[in-house]
Amino acid sequence: MKTKIILLLSIIMFSSNFTNAQTNINNYKYVIVPNTFDFLDKADEYRLNTLTKLLLEKYGFITIMEDATLPDEVILNPCLALKANVLNSSGLFYSKLRVQLEDCKNSIVFTTAVGESKDKNYQVAYTLALRQAFKSFDSFTYKYKESPSILAFGKTPEKESKAEIEKLKEEIKTLKEEKVAEVEVAQVIEEKEIVTANQVKKELEIKEVVQEEVVQKVAVKEPVIVKTETNSLHILYAQKVVNGFQLVDNTPKVVYKIKETGMSNVFIVEGKNAIIYKLDATWILEYYENEKLQTKILNIKF
Repeated sequence: MKTKIILLLSIIMFSSNFTNAQTNINNYKYVIVPNTFDFLDKADEYRLNTLTKLLLEKYGFITIMEDATLPDEVILNPCLALKANVLNSSGLFYSKLRVQLEDCKNSIVFTTAVGESKDKNYQVAYTLALRQAFKSFDSFTYKYKESPSILAFGKTPEKESKAEIEKLKEEIKTLKEEKVAEVEVAQVIEEKEIVTANQVKKELEIKEVVQEEVVQKVAVKEPVIVKTETNSLHILYAQKVVNGFQLVDNTPKVVYKIKETGMSNVFIVEGKNAIIYKLDATWILEYYENEKLQTKILNIKF
C-alpha cells in the first residue's frame, strides 16, 4: 500500500513538472539555435545544430539560427526567445545528450531526459541520442501564448524609430546649413583672390611693358564632390526581407540591410547610424563618420 502511494505521488509530481514546463515554454515565441555546441569542435559538426533546428520546428517552435537576421520584435525584446543548447554527458560506452532551453536571463526553462546510443560512430550515435532526447517534447503540445511579464521587457518600435529618424534629420539639417554657410564664405574669399590676382597682373604688365600677353589662371576651389555610388554605375538591387529590404550588388553581395519606418521612402540602415531616403527621384544615404556628415547618392532598383 505504501509503495502504491509513493508511486502515485511520483506520477503526480512528474505530471505537474511537465504542466509547468509547458506553461513556461508557451510564453516564448522563438528559439535561437547556436551555430555550434560547446562539446563540438566546429560549426554544425555531425549536423547536430541543423538537426536540433529541424526537431524543434517539428514540435511547432519558430527557430532562428544564431547568425541569421533577428526579427524586429526579438531585437526590441530579446526575452521573447529561448536559446537551445545540447549538453554532452557521454561515457566510455554510451553517447549521451540532453537538450536544454534557457531564457534571456540564462535561467533554465526546460531540460529533456537524456538520450543515449551505444553506436561507435559519432555521427550515428549523436543523431540517435539527440532524437531520443527530443522525445521528451512528446509529453506536451507547444502553442505560443503571450505573457505580459515577458512583453513588458520590450520597447515601442514605432515611437523609437520615428524619434530616431527625427533626431537624425534634425542633425542632418543643421549640418547642411553649416555647410551652406561655409560654401558662401569660401566663394567670397575666392572672388577676392581672383580680383587681387587680376590687379597684380595688370600692374606687372604696365611696369615691365610686356609685349606678350601673359595669361594667368587662378585656381578656384571647387565644392567637395558628394560621394556617390552612381559615379561607377553601381546598381543596388532591393530584395524584400522581414520588415525591410537587403540591398545587393551584382556580385551578389549584401551591401546594406535597411528597415522600414513609419514614414514613406525613409529607411534605417542596420548596423550604421544612418538613414536612406528618397529626394525627388534620387535615393540618398546619409550617415556620420568621425562626427562628420557623409552623403552618398545610391542607385537602387526596387
